[in-house]
Amino acid sequence: MRVKLLAYTQNAEAICAAAGKSCYSERSSMELVDAPNPGKVLGKIVGMGHHSVIEHAVFTFSIEGVSRSLTHQLVRHRVASFSQQSQRYVSMDKPTYVIPKTVEADPELKKEFERTMSEIWASYNRLVEKIPPEDARYVLPNACTTNITITMNARELIHFFSLRCCNRAQWEIREMADEMLRQCKEVYPVIFKGAGPPCVKGACPEGKLTCGAPRVEFRD
Repeated sequence: MRVKLLAYTQNAEAICAAAGKSCYSERSSMELVDAPNPGKVLGKIVGMGHHSVIEHAVFTFSIEGVSRSLTHQLVRHRVASFSQQSQRYVSMDKPTYVIPKTVEADPELKKEFERTMSEIWASYNRLVEKIPPEDARYVLPNACTTNITITMNARELIHFFSLRCCNRAQWEIREMADEMLRQCKEVYPVIFKGAGPPCVKGACPEGKLTCGAPRVEFRD
């Protein structure tokens, strides 16, 4: 898996702070954007629960080498834009797939898994000689790797991190979310202060389903 923050709104703290201040001012955000201490102002606004202002900050990630199983979960986050590698137009003739860690840990299971993958790709290559790739791809597994580009605003990212950085999230998407959060905090620590699973800021909302192991590494 490779995760890279390709682009993000420049001067986002100043823009978001100006947007927030403009709601209570006779002046527009263009007049307020150069005000001093935008991080402090924005921290106060977001701390009061006014998260709509951080929707003006947008982040684009390139994700490489993840499974189709992960992207099936990812696209459930609807306030986002996705561009995924097409199995219709990109050759899938070579086997590339994600092996779960539970399989990796057991030599016999790993051997069985890899044998199954080999058989699937052999079937795919036989099919693609006679039918269109868009039909042959039906035999490909959830483990098949893919690349995807994701764009989300900061508010949706914080919601995404609250769900997918949780220990109860599926391991692969959790690893991706953890790395996305790490890169977001590097560029805008004020916006993403407190971001992560709910246990970072308080009690776990999962009740009896809680993992019982708060993710302290995300605490600011």
